[in-house]
Amino acid sequence: MERTWRWFGKKDRITLAMLKQIGVEGIVTALHDVPNGEIWTREKIRELREYIESYGMRWSVVESLPVCESIKYGGKDRDQLIENYKVSLKNLSLEGIHTICYNFMPVLDWARTDLMHDNPNGATNLYFSYAEFAYFDIYVLKREGAREEWAKFKFPEGVGQDRNVLAEADELAKRMTPEDDHKLVENIIVKTQGFVSGNIKEDDEHPLELFKQLLDLYKGIDKKQLRENMKYFLEAIMPTCDEYGMNMCVHPDDPPFAVLGLPRIVNSSEDIEWFLNAVPNKHNGLTFCAGSLSAGAQNDVVEMARAFAPRTHFVHLRSCHIFPNGDFTEASHLGGRANLIELARIFEKENPQLPMRVDHGMTFTDEPGGVLDESSHGHNAGYTLLGRMFALGQVQGILATVDSELGIAYKQPGFYD
Repeated sequence: MERTWRWFGKKDRITLAMLKQIGVEGIVTALHDVPNGEIWTREKIRELREYIESYGMRWSVVESLPVCESIKYGGKDRDQLIENYKVSLKNLSLEGIHTICYNFMPVLDWARTDLMHDNPNGATNLYFSYAEFAYFDIYVLKREGAREEWAKFKFPEGVGQDRNVLAEADELAKRMTPEDDHKLVENIIVKTQGFVSGNIKEDDEHPLELFKQLLDLYKGIDKKQLRENMKYFLEAIMPTCDEYGMNMCVHPDDPPFAVLGLPRIVNSSEDIEWFLNAVPNKHNGLTFCAGSLSAGAQNDVVEMARAFAPRTHFVHLRSCHIFPNGDFTEASHLGGRANLIELARIFEKENPQLPMRVDHGMTFTDEPGGVLDESSHGHNAGYTLLGRMFALGQVQGILATVDSELGIAYKQPGFYD
């Protein structure tokens, strides 16, 4: 697979020169300065593409060309926003960029409760606690109906079967401080959202109130309606994708279940089959995010890869570990539930040119401000340099071994044979 890296533009502290040295072939990025819904012009696309190419790499994947909330909930302006989207797709194609990773998650992109959770090895990782998330929903967000929903919550078979998440949230409420509440707001709706052209920015003065307003837009929107809105969007853009050879690949929901009263529609094999069959066009495809899918105990990630490899246009290689109580954390790229070694075999057989990037690397720490103290380097949550570089090294070893098994010539960029 093509080794790519998510890069956040010229303001990213991780430079393209660094990425070239560690074997990155393709860049995954976006026009982060263009407001959601506005047209991406050829001039702006070309300027960034040429900048990337000046370092000997290519702009492989757009992640992402955001789908506005109005398209997701079916607002009055969605048709105009879709027309803008089609123009941006055309402009990207004319500049030689043909793969778009996007998501159809309402309001919230990916969610974690702890961005610096201790690993046994002393590094930290992203972590999701159901009790803390329920506490946030009920006591911080104070969402109408949240208590009743958590009272009915059931884990997938095999994890958390004896757990009462509502009771745990009530216990947390007895000892949580205003500082703890603030940290949850930062972790759940600010630090994981703003850097990906999200709805909430780090400099917003009242993020919780803004978040509540966004949730209100989805009142009355259930899973069936959200599916229909996704189908409407895809059917509208497929003629443009056909004409200009654009591959749309939706990212699975992270975590893969409904949150905060919002429906989510890319959680399981059944969900993926639905949207692929609803719009049966080769350009309507999947970003196979092994990490998101492996966070759901209901998912057999390897079997899903076998089933959906022909419609996969982009791969995120990471893996999650689910604890017996259902909470989950990022795992080693050589461990966890995803089995990245077998996934590499599946996708290399299907298409050895498929773009792939590692994701959500751990944060290495030592003394505050030390050489390995990435916690002080201002990185985006889950997107450290050393953590992802370590993960890329692991994955490159996997790919070299798998390619040897399959008789595919493996070449490490930047080195002599």
